[in-house]
Amino acid sequence: MRKCTVLLLALSACSGSGTDALHSSDSHALSARATLTGNVPPWATSANFKRAASDTDWVGVRVYLDWQGADQAAALAAAVSDPTSNSYGAFLTPRQFRQRFAPPQASVQSVQQWLAAQGFSVVYTPQNNLYVTAEGTVAQAAAAFGVTFGMYAVQGLTLRAPGNDPSVPASLAGIVTGVLGLDQVDQLVHTNIARDPDAPPGPGFVNPPDTCSAYWGEKLATEVSNPYGGGALPFAPCGYTPQQVKGAYGISGYDGSGQTVAIIDAYASPTIQQDLDQWSANRGLPSTRVTQVVAPGTYRHPEAGLKQDPQGWYGEETLDVEAVHGMAPAAKIVYVGAPNNFQDLDAALVHVVDRGLAQIVTNSYGFNTELLPRGFVKPYESILIQAAVTGIGVYFSSGDNSDESLVSGYVTVDWPASSPWVTAVGGTSIAIGAGNQYLFETGWGTTRSRWTDNSGNFCNKNGGPGVKWTPKPPGVWIYGSGGGVSRIFAEPSYQSGVVPQSVFDANGRVGRAVPDISALGDVTTGYLIGQTQQFPDGTRYGEYRIGGTSLSSPIMAGIMALSDQARGSPHGFANPALYALAGSSAVRDVTAPRSTVAAVRTDYCDFVSPASGLFYTLRTMDQDLSLRTTGGWDDVTGIGTPTSSFVGALSH
Repeated sequence: MRKCTVLLLALSACSGSGTDALHSSDSHALSARATLTGNVPPWATSANFKRAASDTDWVGVRVYLDWQGADQAAALAAAVSDPTSNSYGAFLTPRQFRQRFAPPQASVQSVQQWLAAQGFSVVYTPQNNLYVTAEGTVAQAAAAFGVTFGMYAVQGLTLRAPGNDPSVPASLAGIVTGVLGLDQVDQLVHTNIARDPDAPPGPGFVNPPDTCSAYWGEKLATEVSNPYGGGALPFAPCGYTPQQVKGAYGISGYDGSGQTVAIIDAYASPTIQQDLDQWSANRGLPSTRVTQVVAPGTYRHPEAGLKQDPQGWYGEETLDVEAVHGMAPAAKIVYVGAPNNFQDLDAALVHVVDRGLAQIVTNSYGFNTELLPRGFVKPYESILIQAAVTGIGVYFSSGDNSDESLVSGYVTVDWPASSPWVTAVGGTSIAIGAGNQYLFETGWGTTRSRWTDNSGNFCNKNGGPGVKWTPKPPGVWIYGSGGGVSRIFAEPSYQSGVVPQSVFDANGRVGRAVPDISALGDVTTGYLIGQTQQFPDGTRYGEYRIGGTSLSSPIMAGIMALSDQARGSPHGFANPALYALAGSSAVRDVTAPRSTVAAVRTDYCDFVSPASGLFYTLRTMDQDLSLRTTGGWDDVTGIGTPTSSFVGALSH
């Protein structure tokens, strides 16, 4: 399951890298204004224009500033994260960071006063002074930022956007580095709505228990043919348990005591605690109290006519919480849910980092491209630098669309996974034996064929058998671990000499390579979670298999909590330490299988009831478009997956 995987263009200024963020006009009439260039969404064109925006609609904006001594902050972040540096582990507290790098209060007050003078309601500024949140109407925003708002057709929706670049008073030109929230581009995936605790759970889903395996190879699919030759194919696992995952990776001896992991998603499941309690009891694990937090100053004005999907995030939160808890059952979990899908996910990250709520943060969302305005990327980079300086490790899923070519139309990595200040976690397919032992593993990439009759029917409710796999195996590609080479970030020093030149040659550029490390992600060999869902006979708890790099990231975050416990202090931004382990016995080099590996998955025709019948799908593994699972670092699995010596090696 992957959330928020759509290109979101925010209205913000370019900054850093020698580029002027704000450009004042030569015209005398506009000499008091400074334009934030390149911030009109590409779909806000005359051809897509539908009508003028309503002047009375609400707008929530976040006006971003920058650190004092931003270059020095970045240098310190690198030093405290580098095991070869004398400053390694000498993290600042959030208060010390603010005292040294936070924007001056006078600058914040200038922004606040200007926004208030324009009629905005100034809502919130975090302790680190990184942004000012304000709310107002479309009319107020149009006047304040010098834009004309329209409603534009895009992907079946009608969304608001400015038709020209925004501007601010020239007196703020050295202060403001970006303005987010003027458009509704975030609605391309999920609604911009406040948390709704009364929203019902999502529809029920059940894995057929008779045709899935407790471990790899327990049950064989003798009902269908093996197109690759040999004996019957195995039925897919019903979903691995924490004990199986930890057994396969050799993780033992620690439980995460004294550690805190933060999870950031949108919305918040009203049943998460009871679901975790039941799931933990079923796994023989102690439960823990999940602290749910909503970052202050976030946008809470539901807008009519826009789609809402809080339930769609409930499964994401459940997966993340149960994956972290399964790896580190004694660790504290803080869930920070934005009250909307993306407009406030950055605010949630700021809140975790600036308040020091956890030493590890896992994020299972991202954009299916990184071609975003620099001013939109810059605020995230700023908070990630604060995280590194203060000893907080930030983990992002690498994506579930492989090289994104089938989604975006060109090869690209996902962002923020491509940031050089995050640990990008890729996904693998893993086989775990009856004794929880590691059997084999390869990169996650899946093609699918269905078992059909001669008419192409694949769901026969009368129980009659199919006769062939359609389309011919390996079939159609459906999903896989994301990776590749960044278009906007240079190769970080910690990857030098580890990422092979062949990867850069294949992409036609040198840059930040993704992912860094990997863990179980394949849906076919997925993780068993428990969640309250809506079934035809009522709302109740149920368990089912799920996967994606949304699983890989929280699994890795949980393992890192064990590593922090073993070390006795946080690792913080772990990439330099992780890459120092590349090629060692602490990580397993995941490679392509010597022969084709596949499994058979079954589903109920209505996804909940055996009375509706079954259908069979062939899932062929290690099929990841242009990405390749190879020896050494590769763009599917990074440096590989943890082994029994990982925690000890990383901690020393």
